[in-house]
Amino acid sequence: MKKIQCLILLIVVFACSTPVKKTENKELADLISKNEYFPLVKSKALEVMKAGFNAGDGYREVWIRDYNTFIELAAQAFPKEELKENLLVFCRMQGNDGNIIDGFTPAKKIGKGETDFSYSKLEPRYAAHKNTVETDQESSMVQAVFKYIQLTGDSSILAEKVGDKTVAERLEWAMVFLMEQRFNKQYGLIIGATTADWGDVQPEQGFGVDLDNNTHPAIDIYDNAMFVIALNNLAEMLPATKTKWEPIRESIAKNCRKHLWDSTRQKFIPHIYLEKGSPFPSDFDENQIYYFGGTAIAIEAGLLSNEEIKVSLDEMISRVKQAGAPSIGLTLYPPYPEGYFVNKIMNPVYSYQNGGDWTWFGARMIQQLIKNGFVEEAYREIQPMVKRVKDNNGFYEWYSMDNKPRGSGTFRGEAGVLYTAIVMFENWGKNNK
Repeated sequence: MKKIQCLILLIVVFACSTPVKKTENKELADLISKNEYFPLVKSKALEVMKAGFNAGDGYREVWIRDYNTFIELAAQAFPKEELKENLLVFCRMQGNDGNIIDGFTPAKKIGKGETDFSYSKLEPRYAAHKNTVETDQESSMVQAVFKYIQLTGDSSILAEKVGDKTVAERLEWAMVFLMEQRFNKQYGLIIGATTADWGDVQPEQGFGVDLDNNTHPAIDIYDNAMFVIALNNLAEMLPATKTKWEPIRESIAKNCRKHLWDSTRQKFIPHIYLEKGSPFPSDFDENQIYYFGGTAIAIEAGLLSNEEIKVSLDEMISRVKQAGAPSIGLTLYPPYPEGYFVNKIMNPVYSYQNGGDWTWFGARMIQQLIKNGFVEEAYREIQPMVKRVKDNNGFYEWYSMDNKPRGSGTFRGEAGVLYTAIVMFENWGKNNK
């Protein structure tokens, strides 16, 4: 008799609880459909995108790491032929060792005193530049081609011949470059210079964007998570390569967890330092710093469980409050102390990549929250990001602690990731009316 009563109770509870969830979803879907900022942000994003492919007002280059984040938006503003041509330019300017450049700019715009550029006989119209301290260009290229195919259905780009190689061969060549030139056998992970999370400025002397004798090589989660995503994309685009790259992808993912995930603190450690050690003082506890952007990309790479995603979000929110920051676009917290980076753009603290607030990565965290079922939380956390688009009448590279716009205006990376996040909200809302 008791068993029957318990069964009845369970049925009643289930019957009562299920409609509540549907009701909650409907209420959230209604909020999404009536959001005052979403239509404005989408409209402005398209307006900004139609003006060109360079990263923003402060940049003349078309950067692959940026293009990878706004190609979905670009597909709404340009025919696929133009999207494809940009990708082919990157292929034509690929290095002799397989590396992918950071960005290209018209050669005629290069001044006489500017020397930090490379050139290719396959693409005489442009000059190429690369911030070699970062290791995300090759992965960004693979991801961008994958998105192009998903957006347009045009897989013929893979068979396009560029010089003596097809695009497909060049994508694999870029992955080979990482394994041959940027792979550390001891940890089974790829390396770069020491930077602040996903940033491309090293602490050492000079402007800080080029590998040199002063560089302190290190391993971080951002570079490796980007690589995992790229290998996932490569296997889907080129199934014949899966046998070769799947074991590598699995190994990189496993080693990210083994060497970079701090299970006690439930966060990724900032760096594993190699032969030169750390560029920072010996008494500096770098693991107190939380990397927001790298964590978001690790989630995209499938490296965290749903429980760990929730813990990560809670930690981000907590640290945003501690910092007094505007949103979870905060790059890192606490910031590196003043003077730890020679390049003045990283000083004072809470500046640029050293604790500035970047929607460019914050909205990617929003996208991952939606994908993993944290829609209500994502909707709450995107509000300050979309509000400041209206308040500032546009998109900016980053924001200060008092939420003032900084850096390049018409920043297409921000426009792109916000546009994609809003479309994801709208699609979720349509399915949960």
